[in-house]
Amino acid sequence: MDIKLYNIVAVVNSGFSDNVMEIAKDNGAKGGTIIPANGGVSDEAAKLYGLDIHPEKEIVFILVKEALVKPILEKLYDKAGSMSEAQGIFFTLPVTHASDNLLNQQKKKKSEAKEEKKKEPEEDKLEDKIIADPTNQENNAI
Repeated sequence: MDIKLYNIVAVVNSGFSDNVMEIAKDNGAKGGTIIPANGGVSDEAAKLYGLDIHPEKEIVFILVKEALVKPILEKLYDKAGSMSEAQGIFFTLPVTHASDNLLNQQKKKKSEAKEEKKKEPEEDKLEDKIIADPTNQENNAI
């Protein structure tokens, strides 16, 4: 099974990228990249849509597994969306190619998680055997 990765892109007013990163991390992301940027829109568009334009922006790139996209986006819309002071715009891009080191990290984490799941039932079974063992004097003492 291939690992599906997505790049969540957040464009927010300057000073709000830390909020975006905090929201993303609280919902499973490991980190991201913040890039300062300048926004631009014509005066006509600003008047037409009633926009309060802040040209200083920050763009945040957050690379996550597919399962994390929806929960992170929902929180971002809620806490840093266009109706907030951050005036955030969010979208995702599928990651179709990535460097080997990134893919290997993801595969290693997935493999480690599988190994942990395999160990858990064995530990439980061992514990049950110890408790049920009539020759185990510690468990038979009252």
